[in-house]
Amino acid sequence: MNRKQMRGTYVVEFAFVGLLVFTLLFAVVEMGRLYFTVNALDEAARRGVRLAAVCDISDPVVLQRAIFNAADDAGTSQLISNLSTDNLALIYLDENGVEVADPSEPIGLNGFRAIRYVQVSLQNFVFDLFIPGFGVPITLPVFRATLPRESLGRRSDSTEKTKC
Repeated sequence: MNRKQMRGTYVVEFAFVGLLVFTLLFAVVEMGRLYFTVNALDEAARRGVRLAAVCDISDPVVLQRAIFNAADDAGTSQLISNLSTDNLALIYLDENGVEVADPSEPIGLNGFRAIRYVQVSLQNFVFDLFIPGFGVPITLPVFRATLPRESLGRRSDSTEKTKC
């Protein structure tokens, strides 16, 4: 066969090989994005529980800062576009790991004094793929972090609350 007759064969071969190469390239980029997102979500849960352990119970800023926002920014996360405070759940646990009924109650066995642990869980986060033709949303598993309580926004020498 001469060169002129082979020209069409080269185009067809490049179409098959190019499709495979570009699909692999998009897959590698998407795996990197997924890995980054999973690490950022894990860090958001860890960051949220750390802030909740030292900040006041009724401080609404804790969850906003957990998703990498400023204290006055109530929107979605600046780092991960689909992440909002609706994905986070903050609970206070007693020494047996049972949720404290009313953590803001200052006195009593079911209130502030019963809190021993703080837990933040991040759930129902959907990761959207950007690969053309494979736009399948992936619901990621629950990310959970638990720490022992610390000051919970109160100073030991007074009843004054501290802000975070």
